[in-house]
Amino acid sequence: MRLLTGRGQFVDDVHLPGMLEAAVLRSPVPHARILSVDVSAAVALPGVFAVVTGAEVKALVKAPQPVIWRTIPDMLIGFGYPLAVEKVMYPGQGVAAVAAKDRATAEDALELIEVEYEELPAVTTLEEALAEDAPRLYEDWPSNVAGRTVIPKGDVAAAFAEADVVLRESFRFARQMGTPLETRGVVANWDPFTDRLDVWLGTQAPNLARELLGEVLGLTVEKVRVRTPDVGGGFGNKFDFYGDEVVASVLSKRTGKPVKLIEDRAESFVATVHSREQKIDVELAAKSDGTITGLRGTVYGVLGGVLGTIGLGPCWTTAALITGPYDIPAVEMNVVVVMANKSPYGSYRGYGLPKANFVHEQLVEKLARHLGMDAQTVRRRNFVPPEGFPYQSPVFVYDTGRYEECLDLCLKSVEQAGWAERVARGRADGVSIGIGYSFHNEASAFAPSRIVNLAGLHHSSFDEEVVRIDSTGRVTVHTGLSAMGQGIHTALAQVAGQALGVPLDHVTVISGDTDACPYTGYGTGASRAAAVGGAAVLNAATRLKAKVLRIAGHILEVSPDDLVVEDGVISVQGVPGKSVTMAEIGDAAYRRINGKLPETETPTLEEREVFDPVNIATSFGCTAVLAEVDHETGVVALLGYLIAHDCGTVINPLIVDGQLHGGAAQAIGGALYEELAYGPDGRMVTSTFADYLLPTASEIPPFGIEHMSTPSDHIPGGFKGMGEAGVIGGGAAIAHAIEDALSEYGVEITSLPITPPRLLAAIKQGARR
Repeated sequence: MRLLTGRGQFVDDVHLPGMLEAAVLRSPVPHARILSVDVSAAVALPGVFAVVTGAEVKALVKAPQPVIWRTIPDMLIGFGYPLAVEKVMYPGQGVAAVAAKDRATAEDALELIEVEYEELPAVTTLEEALAEDAPRLYEDWPSNVAGRTVIPKGDVAAAFAEADVVLRESFRFARQMGTPLETRGVVANWDPFTDRLDVWLGTQAPNLARELLGEVLGLTVEKVRVRTPDVGGGFGNKFDFYGDEVVASVLSKRTGKPVKLIEDRAESFVATVHSREQKIDVELAAKSDGTITGLRGTVYGVLGGVLGTIGLGPCWTTAALITGPYDIPAVEMNVVVVMANKSPYGSYRGYGLPKANFVHEQLVEKLARHLGMDAQTVRRRNFVPPEGFPYQSPVFVYDTGRYEECLDLCLKSVEQAGWAERVARGRADGVSIGIGYSFHNEASAFAPSRIVNLAGLHHSSFDEEVVRIDSTGRVTVHTGLSAMGQGIHTALAQVAGQALGVPLDHVTVISGDTDACPYTGYGTGASRAAAVGGAAVLNAATRLKAKVLRIAGHILEVSPDDLVVEDGVISVQGVPGKSVTMAEIGDAAYRRINGKLPETETPTLEEREVFDPVNIATSFGCTAVLAEVDHETGVVALLGYLIAHDCGTVINPLIVDGQLHGGAAQAIGGALYEELAYGPDGRMVTSTFADYLLPTASEIPPFGIEHMSTPSDHIPGGFKGMGEAGVIGGGAAIAHAIEDALSEYGVEITSLPITPPRLLAAIKQGARR
């Protein structure tokens, strides 16, 4: 209700006494030496309090911008600083920044800064970056390749030598972005008397941001406080750590005043991390009965001019999970990390999974066509069977799954929706309509810390939660997770309320302050909040309930084993009227202790839990799409969208459905519309929503969701994550629906997005065959 009625507080709603506003001068060119930066006119402008350049900021910080994912030990690190130093490496990179009395004055000052650039050749495509004579982004590197690694499993050479069928394909994925409704923002207040930095930041990972601010600025973490107000969408973009946070902090220290820096929408196209862009070359080995025996290939990740916070993480994840739900005994996936003069590559919902899913699902369909088999038969033949769990994939161990049952549930939903009849009617009328499927699994509940540290993550992934009952019997959950529209407050309140036996409206969840809330390692990302955070809350609440029962048993003079808790009332089973309320228990623990609190119990009612799972939790699902294609325009209209899904124990079905709907909407955008394009000169072509197309309500079809529940075997409560599930399988399902609609033309889709011009070209090519 608070959000719906406009009572939310976002970063831009933070107003502090004497606060200044900042703006960043961003490079108009993709690659250049900075010969000089003249800020004298900007400094002299009335209302300007401070101007800083890249060289000045570098002199003030203690470390470059951090890269927390370093999966390749000997990888070359293209470090960047909060503002460009000596060279700009991508269009939109910050060069200077101004703090002024208001944003308008700061932007006026930017126009007075004179920068002399010596433009250098720009490298914007994978092919340009890999060419032998390519301009080097980093002169001391032998090439633009930052590193290579391989993910192996089994005997790949034997699998291909003994195969009945070998298929080859190359896939391309365009550069995209998360586009949260609220752009990034920060308010920094560096107290000149205590040397303490107080930051309001729209972030998914407040504790990580606190650590990295301290690392870059040379502060111990007790000197840094990060407060996270309401976050208007994150989608991974706000997990990453940006130079803007550091710039605002430096400007605050220089002026002695709070400084607000809010990214505008035009800036977001270059200053917020990009994602998705990859090229994947792959070969598949199979038997004539459709059994897949081997998979090998190369994932080329086209990263930016400097490495983002998560480095090559999404590209490595694509390779690590390339087999999806299928039991493929031999795998060899190479990862090649390539630098280009583009914005840093970062986190976006799904991470590397949508690309991995597109590849394995397209290969399944391709193999089925080659063998003249039904694609669902090929899927069933290669699924990890229920008795195969826990299952060792090339990297991760999958905990539990019932893949074939989930596929059957999706097929049943399609049948009940009457899609086959709709396709038949459409084709009889000359309309191209098709049905597409995609099966995915999702590595969620990201952990454990020790293993991810070994895998190259320079941070932890545990979760710490505190559950407290106060003197009036009301419950408060303190969490370090960020609420960004995904309903985590509701989910944690439900877990605590059900575990303690109190009404939902008796539970309050508090988040968004590193001084007041517990430490959460990886933050809110990787579909881990409900699973890891929920499990921690469940464990803490369960122990707290045991203490409540012991106190109630003392008051009622019965054994705790004879008590039940319902709606905040603790009563003796089978003895009507013999009960105490949670408020009375709170009073006994905090105030009137004598005679009510057992001597063996300490006062107060609080439990703290640190949970670091021994394994990830693997969700899974099947997506079906009904699509119509216009032959004349190449426009695709989605007519229906069904998902059968299993995320273990469902905490809140409405939240799960909403997350799946939202993820599916982003999958639709990625499959049909969204592409960040660069021109031949390396400058960005897509700089507004007039060029970068997002799906609107008119493009989103009706959604249908069916749930299964296969609890995780190692997560208390059996929870699994699902925040990224909706986006993972959408691209492949949409592609298959289009291919089915255009089956007469033999169209095969190997790249995303599927834009009308590209689809028309494929139709015309098929018509000529």
